[in-house]
Amino acid sequence: MDRGEASCEDRGLAPCQVALASLLHRPGVLGPIIGPRTMEQLDSAIEAVHIALSEDDLAALDEIFPGPGGPAPEAYAC
Repeated sequence: MDRGEASCEDRGLAPCQVALASLLHRPGVLGPIIGPRTMEQLDSAIEAVHIALSEDDLAALDEIFPGPGGPAPEAYAC
């Protein structure tokens, strides 16, 4: 978690913004579901649409947060 937060901090972004931006860069993800409780959280989520992540950025995030592996939806099935 520290590596992920440090990476976000270096770019001047909140971790939640980078998480949403990374989802928006993934093929097959039409729109992540957000649940803001405040206007600040909503504004932060909206800004994620404008964050450009390179292939290197996405690879670094995959290394930090590898996920379950395998193709969806099978990888997420119980």
